[in-house]
Amino acid sequence: MDELQLNVPLLRRRVPNLTAAARAAGLRPATVSNLCTGKIPVGRAEVRTVAILAALAGCTLDELIIRGSAASVIETGIKTLDLFAPLVRGGTAGIVARPGMGQLVMLSELFRRFRRERGYATVLWRPRDDSPGIEDVLAESETVCLAQEEVYATVSALRDDRDVLLGADRSVVLSGEMMALRERLQEAGSRPVTIVLVDTRGESMDEDVPYGPLDTMWRFDADMSARTMYPAVDPVASTSTILEGAQLEAAHLAIQQRARKLLRRYRELRSLVQARGEAKLPEAELATYRRGERLEAFLTQPFHVAEAYTKRPGEWTALADTLDGVRRIMDGAADGTDVRRLKYIGRLELEPDPEPGPELEPETKEVTL
Repeated sequence: MDELQLNVPLLRRRVPNLTAAARAAGLRPATVSNLCTGKIPVGRAEVRTVAILAALAGCTLDELIIRGSAASVIETGIKTLDLFAPLVRGGTAGIVARPGMGQLVMLSELFRRFRRERGYATVLWRPRDDSPGIEDVLAESETVCLAQEEVYATVSALRDDRDVLLGADRSVVLSGEMMALRERLQEAGSRPVTIVLVDTRGESMDEDVPYGPLDTMWRFDADMSARTMYPAVDPVASTSTILEGAQLEAAHLAIQQRARKLLRRYRELRSLVQARGEAKLPEAELATYRRGERLEAFLTQPFHVAEAYTKRPGEWTALADTLDGVRRIMDGAADGTDVRRLKYIGRLELEPDPEPGPELEPETKEVTL
């Protein structure tokens, strides 16, 4: 309840003289002022007061009351992101990748999922230079803007009613325009704006801090991309500040840490297997290698925006299903499953081993000589 707050920009835009309107409706102006500044939590306000404010603004209670800016996870339905580097609502995520690794495919997929599944407004601050794949992002963008002033006006109007997902290129970070925009958007009582940054020039992989402070970083892996393990997000190197707080359930954190450790060891063993073969691994290490191989395969996922190319329907995988599938693979439930059956699926659905039937006599056929 303490995270709830009034959508103050919406209220002030629709009721320009709020003090006079509140007094005329029988409300104490001081009470309304304290609600707008947060001195009185919305959860402790009288229902009558909030209902009158909604009537004055000509909006519903759902539009007038929004959640605060406390960090929280936005579930994307993309297994590797939700497990290893969750997206922070109202935060900034940066994709570290070279061209051709799928970063613009990721951005267009996020736009599609958030617009259709989450009801977000999707805004693209269009890069000055066109890059291969930008057309897919444009197709999934509700609004495309070219300049900072246009982005500010668009986002300010859209977030009266909806959360906003803003996509932008690293160039506006380097120019200082993104920092200036963030400062202008930090208006009390507004819906948060979640930002995803891409690097169309592919220079971010050579920088220690390619975007400045980030809440989430998704680092793409060249080896995974070369082996068509998409999304090619490195589960070991990607991270999120949400992992450092108390926002994640203990079970999620435990599975995430265990999976990261398994994949790190799998990668070490993979180089040995490529050079010398599986036969050189001790039995315990062989089991680790094979489970890591299956887990890596399970973390691939078909995207909706790629259906025309892959001929596979896109998959939304709920976080609970992701955690369950990852845990079962690490516990050995998929040890007897062909790795290829685990690639590009959604939730883990293992077929039970067939029931052993009665032994039959070998079939004989009469042969005519």
